[in-house]
Amino acid sequence: MLEIKDLQVFYGGIHALQGISLEVPEGKIVSLIGANGAGKSTTLNSIVELVKPRSGSIVWNGMELTGMNTRQIVSSGIVLVPEGRHVFPNLTVAENLTLGAYHRSDKAEIEKDREWVYELFPRLKERMKQSAGTLSGGEQQMLAVGRGLMTRPKLFMLDEPSLGLAPLIVKDIFEIIRKINSQGTTVLLIEQNAKAALKIADYGYVMETGRITFSGTGSELLNDDRVQKAYLGGK
Repeated sequence: MLEIKDLQVFYGGIHALQGISLEVPEGKIVSLIGANGAGKSTTLNSIVELVKPRSGSIVWNGMELTGMNTRQIVSSGIVLVPEGRHVFPNLTVAENLTLGAYHRSDKAEIEKDREWVYELFPRLKERMKQSAGTLSGGEQQMLAVGRGLMTRPKLFMLDEPSLGLAPLIVKDIFEIIRKINSQGTTVLLIEQNAKAALKIADYGYVMETGRITFSGTGSELLNDDRVQKAYLGGK
């Protein structure tokens, strides 16, 4: 389980996270929704120490993460697929996936995981020798997710995986997230597409200007008048 308590983050004079607290239970999908600038990405970046909190606690399976470096955190089983894909454009699909397993030495298991990624994303197998920079946006997102999976994450964090993608590709991405979770991986998801995110979430949190304003199960938030009005275009 991941547990965040009273996390405070500043960017210069900007109070980006104002004492947020949340939990991500093992084996569940937790979605974090809110408008741009609410602090969602800052939350994920703080978990992997890309942003240093001023105070508060981030505990992962009993281990305090604040003060650890990013490599140690990744080695503990937490992986972030950041917004914007960030594939290595001049490397092939296969080489990008290999880099996802950079901290591993179990060659047979790495190869097994690569085949698993190709099963999840058949298009990547078709393009395994193709440079990542020549892939479509949707294919690059699939590659970014697949590269993250090559680390064998216990907690898989995704920042806006559907951003800029066609609706059919978005549907595929969310089905893959659900499938990854069903195979035992805990998921923490940031997503502008609140409806799609809450549909697959066991639990969700709503963020506004650096604070968590309310929370509930995915179903509860989908049917909450405040969420309907602010994020789902209803009521």
